Order: sequence, then C-alpha cells, then structure tokens
Amino acid sequence: MTKYFTFSLSIAFISWIVGMIITALLSKTNFYQQRLSGLNFLSNEKLNTVLGIQPFKWIIIHSFFKYFNPKLSFAKKIKVSELGAYRAEMMKAELNHLFAFLFMVPFILFRMYQGLYWFAVVMLLVNLIMNLYPTLLQQQNKRRIDRYLQVLKHRSALPVS
Repeated sequence: MTKYFTFSLSIAFISWIVGMIITALLSKTNFYQQRLSGLNFLSNEKLNTVLGIQPFKWIIIHSFFKYFNPKLSFAKKIKVSELGAYRAEMMKAELNHLFAFLFMVPFILFRMYQGLYWFAVVMLLVNLIMNLYPTLLQQQNKRRIDRYLQVLKHRSALPVS
C-alpha cells in the first residue's frame, strides 16, 4: 500500500510539471482566451460545500501548500486594479491542475486494466486531492472575483444622485 501511495504522489508531482507545460503552450492561443478562460464545470456552491471545498481551502491556507504559488499568496490585500491580473494567475493555476488531473487519468486506467484495483483507487484519490480539488477551489475563487467585479461594474454604471 505504501508503494502505491508513494508512486501516486510521484506521478502527481510530475503531473504538475506536465500541467504547467501544457498551460504555457496553450496560453497564447485563441482557444485558451476564448474557451478556457471562462471554464466553469462546477458552479453550484452547494455541491462545492458537499464536496468539502471549504475544509480543503482551510488546509491550503494553513499548510506549506500556500507557498507553492507565491503569486496567489494571502500576504497582502489585493487592490481592485490588481484583480484582473490576479484572476488571470488564478486561471493559469486552475488549468495547470486540470491538465495535471487529465494527465494522471491514463495511468489510473492502465492500473485498472492490469487488475491492480487498489493501486488505481489510491492513484485516483491522490489525483482528486492533488489536482481536482485545487481546480475546484480556483474556480470557486475565480467566481468570487467575477461576482465582485460585476458588483463594481454595476455600481459604476449607476447614476450619481
């Protein structure tokens, strides 16, 4: 079982690098700007609650994982003028994890094909925690930024009396 876990962690860390490479390659394309920038495959906040995104967020904020992407740190208060760049960096991190998640799927399927079901389950759980949950968390944060920007846009459109 330890072998399964350590192998799964190793593949997860490698998948992060693969995710960053794929995101870097796609970031200059129209597909990235038009399709991927607005990607939101789980917009139901109740489902996020059921899946445990808030406890996961707490773990990220209060563990060494918060140091993995210093551009998304909580060290300072974000200015309204910085929200666009912050959202773009968040989208990049989200896609890094999404591509990393997809990178691991063939490994999981191969282990299932081999009949190593426990191995596949361990890999799936590691992949969910290391890649899918960060993607969902980034999407939730991105939606919060979008809602805030909409409120600001609506306020600025109101006539002053």
